[in-house]
Amino acid sequence: MIQHLISLPILLPMLAGVILLMPPCGKNLKIRRKVSVLMALLTLVASLLTIFQVKQAGIVVYAIGNWQAPFGIVLVADQLSTLLVSLTGLLGFACALYSCAGDDEKGSFFHPLLHFLLMGVNGAFMTGDAFNLFVFFEVLLIASYALLMHGGDKHNTRASLQYVIMNLVGSAVFLLALGILYGVLGTLNMADMAQKIMFLQGDDVFLAKIGGLLLLVVFALKGALLPLHLWLPNTYATAMPVVAALFAIMTKVGVYSMMRVYTLIFGDQAGELSHMAQEWLWWLALATILIGGLGVLASQDLRKLSANLVIVSVGTLVALVAVQTVNSSAAAIYYLVHSTVIAAALFLLADLIGKQRGKVADRITAGRPVAQPVLLGIGFAIAAIAVIGMPPLSGFVGKVWILKSTLDSPHSQWFWAVYLLVSFAVLVSVSKAGSTVFWHHTGKAESTSDERVHPAQIIAVLSLVLCAPMMVIFAGQLTDYAMSAATSLHDFSDMTSKVLGGAGQ
Repeated sequence: MIQHLISLPILLPMLAGVILLMPPCGKNLKIRRKVSVLMALLTLVASLLTIFQVKQAGIVVYAIGNWQAPFGIVLVADQLSTLLVSLTGLLGFACALYSCAGDDEKGSFFHPLLHFLLMGVNGAFMTGDAFNLFVFFEVLLIASYALLMHGGDKHNTRASLQYVIMNLVGSAVFLLALGILYGVLGTLNMADMAQKIMFLQGDDVFLAKIGGLLLLVVFALKGALLPLHLWLPNTYATAMPVVAALFAIMTKVGVYSMMRVYTLIFGDQAGELSHMAQEWLWWLALATILIGGLGVLASQDLRKLSANLVIVSVGTLVALVAVQTVNSSAAAIYYLVHSTVIAAALFLLADLIGKQRGKVADRITAGRPVAQPVLLGIGFAIAAIAVIGMPPLSGFVGKVWILKSTLDSPHSQWFWAVYLLVSFAVLVSVSKAGSTVFWHHTGKAESTSDERVHPAQIIAVLSLVLCAPMMVIFAGQLTDYAMSAATSLHDFSDMTSKVLGGAGQ
């Protein structure tokens, strides 16, 4: 019975989305808000419970309909997937709560779409089947298309159209890649693919390589890896900030897919296809970090700055994936959590700051003073210190671990040079943005009741911002967990034996 628990992070958001479309939630905004926040909280609690279940029992496999792998659909809960599901739950709860201050009034069906998006993201993290990874990708993408248009204008529509077209092309490439791999391997269960790929010979090896590289294109698009990152800055900067904050987890779905596919399927045991994407990932990651740093320097408003910081974080994570060691994967896991919550917090803070500066909004230029400078200033300072990577917050721990884990890699000198240079660019840009917004004024502070921070917004932002000091206070436990999750990620025999031999038991 306890195995059914790992399906709740998928079932609860799906149930929430359906309930929120039906009476009385469908027509009563107050009821819809209460139900949405409650269901988001239940999803977060269920996600946290899966962590404890996996910690006690190891990898848990849930065979839907009791159809055994590789023929049936399985959900796989290991330490990495449950951590990311819990991270998604936290982000979903914070965004659902934040939207209750009025953002959910700017368009229809915000709350149902939010929960359908959570369903898709959680499903992508927990599926053990490559085809169902595609299915959950489509679920989260369809929800994201509608959320991008929530409260939008013509600029938002233009950016959304670019996002939709690129992802539709990506979906077609994804299906093509899966078709090639299924034709060669006869299965799309990831554990079964990992076992069969080592026995390929002749032309089948080249076909599998083509399929694997097509998957790389898809994951690079989803994760916003250069040169397929062009959709992200404008899309995130023009979307409603609460939507952009929710989307902070979506690029991590692409990064997670790289970690899972190129460690399990194309990992050490894959014979001629072992680490086939490593060199591609390495140089693309460095270029992504560099282009993200240039974007940060060129950003003229806080939302565009936050969007380009997401690109820097994606490049950093992919570089760690390319190193293909347990220590680099552990550093990536810690940094993934840190970068996601801080990026989401920055989008929300940019929204609150912009609302209190009048026509200047969140542009990085002198303007009307912020009406609540202490509250927003402290929040921005914590997020800024964390994203820059200065002590004593989580960004510093993550940066040191990243540099240490890449020290023995063949291209460490290139990574260190690019990463430290871009880190300095981030330091300059974020410091300039903070000092300009909070210290350079051209008028007097004005405040209306609509502009002041709503209590729900305070709780939502605090739940994200305070993760930075908490990740340092509990750094020992978190680093141990990240190392354990990375070890499990690289343990080929344990994963395949649990999935193919233990499903449904």
